[in-house]
Amino acid sequence: METSKLNRRDWIRTGLLTAGGITLLPHLGIAETTKASIPLDMDGNALYSPFFKEYLPEKFPEESKLLAKLNANENPYGPSPKAIDALKKVATKGNRYAWKELFALIDKIATKEGVEAKNIMMGPGSSDLLEKTAMVLFMDGGNVVSADPSYMSLIRVAEATGANWKPVPLKKDWSHDLKGMEAAIDKDTKLVYICNPNNPTGSLTDSKELLDFCSRVSEKVPVFVDEAYLDFLEDATKQSMVGLINEGKNVIIARTFSKIHGMAGLRVGYIVAQETTLNKIQKITRGGMGISYTSIYAALASMDDPDFQNSSRSKNAESREYVYKSLKQLGYDYVTSYTSFIIFPIEMDGKLFLEKMTEKKVGVRAFEFMGKNWCRVSMGTMDEMKIFTAALTDVLA
Repeated sequence: METSKLNRRDWIRTGLLTAGGITLLPHLGIAETTKASIPLDMDGNALYSPFFKEYLPEKFPEESKLLAKLNANENPYGPSPKAIDALKKVATKGNRYAWKELFALIDKIATKEGVEAKNIMMGPGSSDLLEKTAMVLFMDGGNVVSADPSYMSLIRVAEATGANWKPVPLKKDWSHDLKGMEAAIDKDTKLVYICNPNNPTGSLTDSKELLDFCSRVSEKVPVFVDEAYLDFLEDATKQSMVGLINEGKNVIIARTFSKIHGMAGLRVGYIVAQETTLNKIQKITRGGMGISYTSIYAALASMDDPDFQNSSRSKNAESREYVYKSLKQLGYDYVTSYTSFIIFPIEMDGKLFLEKMTEKKVGVRAFEFMGKNWCRVSMGTMDEMKIFTAALTDVLA
């Protein structure tokens, strides 16, 4: 029976929304991206920038020993009180699979996004769905075009599956080079991946330019837009690419409950796409069963708590402004962020920097790209940010 012809009862019976799926080397090359063929011009010069890398400490600091855990872009204020109450009420149902219950969440998300339920695929966080999309699309090779630097979850799995990565450097204003990305598409390109706002830079690409890009380019190749951090914008709905779904465009939009909803540990995310695209993914690997019964109810309740989301957004902005001011006072530049983190260049070896910050009981991340070392710090509570700036002052003195 074809997936497109299944009704909800059939979906429950066949488990299309409930299989856990497989994990294919999701963290391959976590410290440094794997080598892929770099396209060269006629003079032998690289057309694209070198791959960026992340520095990792000898061992990750234990969360209980950190005074400020600012290394995972987690919402320090979540989950919402309504989500916690909902989770508590159904905790005794944790022995059950969430089959029928998942449809209520799908319907609610579909209404929010202005699409049909058939356009929604759930998963335990959006990264899980990025990786599953990569596994399915690149089983027979091909290449994926994305910005450099950008979020590497989809890229790494695509490479592990057999694809090549065609990285296109961000522009000087840190937005996506959409013209360069379009020019990089060739006959072997199977997907264009765009993270907007971008991770790890926190930068934003103009929504009108991106909408035009997605509308045109999706006629040639699927475009995956990762909007994990979009809800930190005041006008997130206007900035989203999800409206292209109802225009029949071959785009995939990823959203998550991990960030603004503060549910990173509860693992709920989804993608919005054309039904034919989701059928192709779900024929191979399926995501709904990866979401727990209790997490579904927490997500449903969190969607009904806009006050919590607004509060998280406001407090996050306050922390950003505090860090901006502190970095200026220390003489450090930074990339203007539209997310829950800030990245800025440091004049110190990344690994050494991590070791020294860990000694101060502060967890952050360190990267190398564009010939510089960088610190990425997540926005915590104001108290945590004060601990961070004090540690930074000592370490970089």
